[in-house]
Amino acid sequence: MPVTVRDVMTKKVIAIDENKSVKDAAALLKKHRKGALIVLRKNNAVGIVTDTDIINKVVSSNKKPSSIKVKSIMASPLITVKPGDPLVEAARKLKRNNVKRLPVVTEGSIVGIISAIDIAVTSPEMLDLLESRLKSKETPLESPLEIMEKETSGICENCGTYADSLQNVNGQWLCEDCKEELES
Repeated sequence: MPVTVRDVMTKKVIAIDENKSVKDAAALLKKHRKGALIVLRKNNAVGIVTDTDIINKVVSSNKKPSSIKVKSIMASPLITVKPGDPLVEAARKLKRNNVKRLPVVTEGSIVGIISAIDIAVTSPEMLDLLESRLKSKETPLESPLEIMEKETSGICENCGTYADSLQNVNGQWLCEDCKEELES
């Protein structure tokens, strides 16, 4: 089972109405310490606006953020991924479309967002696992993706705590305690 978008996406997504000002968007980005907002039209996602959009399309042009509407600088239509998509596919889609973030959509609803940084943070874990396997000379040698599919670090899907070592048990990432609990 490959590492999926669901495994690394950020679930908290901040949104703004398309008719709000860029000043309002900047305030939301600052308040929530985010780099992007989903843009809504009548509660439907229609675009995305990023801190880079604000800098490149408003600030650098010496425009007044309070007089510019979000819809005039947003990127649209949205380029999205699904939670079950392989992480590798999300990375390819980011590169192919020259974007830094992709909303994650299920049945038309945005359930998260994944960024190039989310993917980059996951990559060193795969390399560490491969290196440890090479050092121990385990055979047969598995690919980094195969290793990552079995073990990684992150939030346990059962108890919600962070663990340096999560193991994939029946499609669910579990810490050692929850894994032992399940097996007993």
